[in-house]
Amino acid sequence: MNKSIDEANEKIISIRENPDYKDKAILFLQNSWPEVSPIIYKDCIFHSIDAEQVLPQWYLLEKNNEIIGCAGLITNDFISRMDLYPWLCAMFISEKYRGNNYASLLIKKAKNDTKSFGFKYLNLCTDHIGYYEKFGFKYIGQGYHPWEEESRIYQITL
Repeated sequence: MNKSIDEANEKIISIRENPDYKDKAILFLQNSWPEVSPIIYKDCIFHSIDAEQVLPQWYLLEKNNEIIGCAGLITNDFISRMDLYPWLCAMFISEKYRGNNYASLLIKKAKNDTKSFGFKYLNLCTDHIGYYEKFGFKYIGQGYHPWEEESRIYQITL
């Protein structure tokens, strides 16, 4: 399997800049994260397009005209650390495309946008250990979800 990225065949799509992708984004996110109520992504993406503030932002990763990944930038990822934002959320690469470093494209876009919006840090919460560290994220502590679970919180300085 080829582990390199041919960026000529991949494209990051900002839903705010390309609202015609709104329905594709909603469907992809709903299918990627079925444990989240479908109305959450629909409502958030719909309202993000004309939002006055820079957040939220939603992104799709397209390869050869196929949506293969997604991610978002939001103010809170259902986590107790409301003093931290923005959050990289809903990071997902379709299973058949994993192992090819495609997540790095979405993370790079999220980092660049976060910095251009004037933020110093980008945060994320996850149970994955050892994955996001490869991209420069550092573990900073635990956070707690409303459904009485906890997650590891990571942060990167931009």
